[in-house]
Amino acid sequence: MTEVLTPADLSRAAALLRAGELVAFPTETVYGLGANARDGRAVAAVFAAKGRPSFNPLISHFPEPEAAFAEVAADDRARHLAARFWPGPLTLVLPRRPESRIDPLTGAGLPTLAVRVPAHPLARALLRQAGVPVAAPSANRSGQVSPTTAAHVLAGLEGRIAAVLDGGPCEVGLESTVLDLSTPRATLMRPGGLSREVLEAEIGPLAVAGEMAEEAARPSPGMLLSHYAPGLPVRLGARDVAADEALLAFGPPLPGAGLVWQLSEGGDLVEAASRLFAGLRWLDEEGGKRGLNGIAAMPVPEHGLGAAINDRLRRAAAPR
Repeated sequence: MTEVLTPADLSRAAALLRAGELVAFPTETVYGLGANARDGRAVAAVFAAKGRPSFNPLISHFPEPEAAFAEVAADDRARHLAARFWPGPLTLVLPRRPESRIDPLTGAGLPTLAVRVPAHPLARALLRQAGVPVAAPSANRSGQVSPTTAAHVLAGLEGRIAAVLDGGPCEVGLESTVLDLSTPRATLMRPGGLSREVLEAEIGPLAVAGEMAEEAARPSPGMLLSHYAPGLPVRLGARDVAADEALLAFGPPLPGAGLVWQLSEGGDLVEAASRLFAGLRWLDEEGGKRGLNGIAAMPVPEHGLGAAINDRLRRAAAPR
């Protein structure tokens, strides 16, 4: 049963988020499905609740610009746009700071993070009370229309999330504009509540993701086949492990592995999803130190979040 909370229940909503539960909340754009962005299992539960088919990067929400910039490296463009349009319907994609504690799954294992400061006063109050960055895609089942009321959220997610914080209808009703500032030329990744023309008036001409050549594709969902790739080659569907391979395990580890990262001993796909990117990174670093030549990845079922896990593993194993 999903709790329906009112603004008077703000402390309850914040406590649920800190505890790793999923809470839908209003922003000026649409209702977001919030999870503690530092808790990989909570973030994985977002994908499970939505039935989201792949681990697209999620937007991390903050109450103030400086809280966002503590997690990402902001250049002059980012600070100028933040001063002009935050709080508001603008998401910026920026390089992740090495000291950031946001879970890798939130950023889909990429070296960038998507961040924004929403304008809805209830959302900002929730973010302040929660005291953690909140990862939040739209609060609907994947492929369905984005919700602009609490009733819309319940129509799709009743019983799949802990609570919805009812703040009334959303003002904008259209998702935030996503702007990639991780490279010298700014790229419009998603049109939204802030127009291209308004942004170009501030920082000059933008590239547009759909108009870019494949070789120039940005770190964004589905734009490159060889994504999320460690330095060591990845072998999929492993039924055995060689002496010079590390093992990415799902279920009981294969015999003979000297270096193992366990996605989930008990076969829990939510746990496996939450541990995937951290595991690939760790095996790559530790395997390199030990002179290993590859990573053997045990089979993962294709159902539920397994489809997204396998999508990312295929990208990690793709020819470079």
